[in-house]
Amino acid sequence: MLKWFVVIVLIVLVTGLIQPGLAHRLRLGRLPGDFAFRLRGRTYRFPFATTLLLSLLAWLMLKAF
Repeated sequence: MLKWFVVIVLIVLVTGLIQPGLAHRLRLGRLPGDFAFRLRGRTYRFPFATTLLLSLLAWLMLKAF
């Protein structure tokens, strides 16, 4: 259980730090539960709710096929 939690946190960190432009174009990262803050003039986003939603969507798609 702890191993999966660490994996999810790392995925959220990578998504928040590396791909803010892609998330902005797809309108992801603006759900209630997504976290964003500004530090030294740069905005950092951590899309926790978006990650859960996309994970649920992927799970449902894999379950159906």
